[in-house]
Amino acid sequence: MLKPMSCKLLVIGAGPGGYVCAIRAGQLGIDTVVVEALRPGGTCLNIGCIPSKALIHAAEVFEAAKAAAEANNPLGISASAPVLNLAKTVEWKDGIVARLTGGVTGLMKKAGVKYVSGTARFENGETVIVATDMGEQEIHAENIVIATGSVPVEIPSLPFGERIISSKEALKLSEPPERLVVVGGGYIGLELGTAYAKLGSQVTVVEAAPRILPLYDAELSAPVARRLARLGVEVLTSTKALGLSPDGASLRVESEETARSLPADRILVAVGRKPNFEGLGLEELAIDMEGRHIRVDDRCRTAMRGVYAIGDATGEPMLAHRAMAQGEMVAEIVAGHKRAWDKQAIPAVCFTDPEIVSVGLGPEEARASGREIKTALFPFAANGRAMTLQSEEGFVRVVARADNHLILGIQAVGAGVSELASGFGLALEMGARLEDLAATIHAHPTMGEAVPEAALRALGKALHV
Repeated sequence: MLKPMSCKLLVIGAGPGGYVCAIRAGQLGIDTVVVEALRPGGTCLNIGCIPSKALIHAAEVFEAAKAAAEANNPLGISASAPVLNLAKTVEWKDGIVARLTGGVTGLMKKAGVKYVSGTARFENGETVIVATDMGEQEIHAENIVIATGSVPVEIPSLPFGERIISSKEALKLSEPPERLVVVGGGYIGLELGTAYAKLGSQVTVVEAAPRILPLYDAELSAPVARRLARLGVEVLTSTKALGLSPDGASLRVESEETARSLPADRILVAVGRKPNFEGLGLEELAIDMEGRHIRVDDRCRTAMRGVYAIGDATGEPMLAHRAMAQGEMVAEIVAGHKRAWDKQAIPAVCFTDPEIVSVGLGPEEARASGREIKTALFPFAANGRAMTLQSEEGFVRVVARADNHLILGIQAVGAGVSELASGFGLALEMGARLEDLAATIHAHPTMGEAVPEAALRALGKALHV
């Protein structure tokens, strides 16, 4: 046993929520210790958000190069057929990850945060035992933040292995599989499935729900479905994955109409994520659970005094930016500041092709709450910038109260619309109304011009459609 440590704040997990919490706490002069079993940055920086977006970008560039090699390229650009070296792509991706994780380490050090590499286990609500390479480290803390993130959900009939992979392994392949079957038509499965389709894989998506992206409304997911069809991706909805065929070379699936086997070199299982509590010793704490995740209040406090939980440990939405905001808030609460979770909206972004952004309520959700609403969309087919980018698919949609025109939600689907998410979130946080959006001058020509145009249309004052 190593010499015991003590601190005012102990953060278990150095993912987006944990490292932001630790850095902010260090800035506020709080004696802070972070425990992390793997590299800092968590799933997001190491095996999630960042590396997946790098792969998606590489796939887009490769697809553009293939288009330039086609005889009838409308841009008048000609090139020879491109050749993919996925191993080099992965090396480039890993370089980005290394830069970012190294940056996080440097920021924590700058803030005076102590870093302990190892696996934490609760002894009680004030003491944690960390298994390190040097032996067990006992840490006593006045306040503890559980920021352990999440892991992929495994289907019992499809255990992860050489042929059956999670998103983690999908980001490490040295070459595109000839035949890739994706189990799960949510954002993770479709982001990676689309990327590999562009890189040359024959992709089939198996989704148990009646349509892909069931967390988004049908109007938003329809352009993505059309794009998948153009890419040659076969989408099987209302279909369940049963398990491997006897020879292990195919995935057996079943729908109400038929049962079939899908030949697959790799099977990517992307049916969701669950909080990562394995070996943490939560049973030693007097906290409340809600299903798989920890119940917290509007200050991320658990039922046990001095114990907080943030990020994926607290359930949906499992988004890095939510975890970061929670981590910052908890650090300031521990420092004695008056803070509470009063966010009006958390942007959700799906990096498919085209991309989807949703902030606040969609039309169906708004109506379900009993409100009378005004809603309208502006198509990118009428947007000059979208035309010049060959990206006319999609739209921006606004949802507002009918009585006072208060914005309840803004959604978009289209090329690069993830970059509009900040403006959407700001509009809701600032309590904007349709008139505010309509009167805000947006630069021309930009995709963002679709925002005031949608607001104008909702007000019955459409100009360009």
